[in-house]
Amino acid sequence: MRITPETLREIAQETVEERVRADPTILAAYLCGTALGEDFSLGGTLDIDLVFIHIDQVTPEREIIRLTDEVHLDIAHHPQKQYEPPRALRTHPWLGPTVFACKPLFDRRHTLDFIQASVRGMFNSPQTVMGRARPQAEHARQMWFELKDVGEKAGIKETRLYLKALEHAANAVALLSGDPLTERRFLVRFAQRAAAIGRAGLAAGLIGLLGGAEVQRETLQTWLGQWEEAYAGLPERPNSVALHPARRAYYGRALTALVNGEEPRAALWPLLNTWLEMARELGEDSEAGKNWKAIAAQLGLSGDGFGERVTAFDAFLDQVEETLEEWAQRNGA
Repeated sequence: MRITPETLREIAQETVEERVRADPTILAAYLCGTALGEDFSLGGTLDIDLVFIHIDQVTPEREIIRLTDEVHLDIAHHPQKQYEPPRALRTHPWLGPTVFACKPLFDRRHTLDFIQASVRGMFNSPQTVMGRARPQAEHARQMWFELKDVGEKAGIKETRLYLKALEHAANAVALLSGDPLTERRFLVRFAQRAAAIGRAGLAAGLIGLLGGAEVQRETLQTWLGQWEEAYAGLPERPNSVALHPARRAYYGRALTALVNGEEPRAALWPLLNTWLEMARELGEDSEAGKNWKAIAAQLGLSGDGFGERVTAFDAFLDQVEETLEEWAQRNGA
């Protein structure tokens, strides 16, 4: 199946038309994510992100639908109240940029038209940009306070919180010059965003916080084999929709492309985050869980080395906070 931007949009439009005919609660629908850009594929795989806005809450809130091994639909269902008041979405770090750039595919009563117009007003003003970025740094700092005294007792729960804190800190920087970071290209895009505001050194710092400073391509290739075995061992219906069987190639082929690319350590973010979720899904005593614990300990993401990572994260957060302050001063925010 040859995939082009036009193909993706045709699939999205057909899906929306089919759903609208069957569900009268749908007020609007839009296409978002990488399908809107030219660089929509990684490792020959991609997802098509669709959002349906409903009159009220709908379950399930998220669906994964396989189209081929290379392509799947990732459908989110939002209640209309999630977009109220529309102007407040300008400073929402994820929903704001998504609505700003999305392509409407269905819009009963011009619901989405009004929301998008409200979001786009003053969206790129320095004050609004800081309104999206600054809370991310604050969330990261709050999480650091929760982690600073954990030390060698750190397990899966603490590691998960640590990775979430890193995500917030990285997005505080990324949001100064663009959209929030997506999972598969997280480290690639962060390096670009940090360089865009004159803080290229933050990219190496983030890799260091993942324990990846000395990790070699060969090591990552070995881990990728263990990752593949773990994914193959997941149940047909995992609790985490992010680990849906239709996403196995989406992650696996992307990881292979990153590991074999110019900067193999760029694979660390999606590798570690998905593996952590698999360990939670299968249990710490499973083979996947044991391999995860061994790698996390090796990287200092649990056990004896965790305290050092958290201390280093404190210094990294200081740099992030200084970056935000300097950007605000330069731009009159």
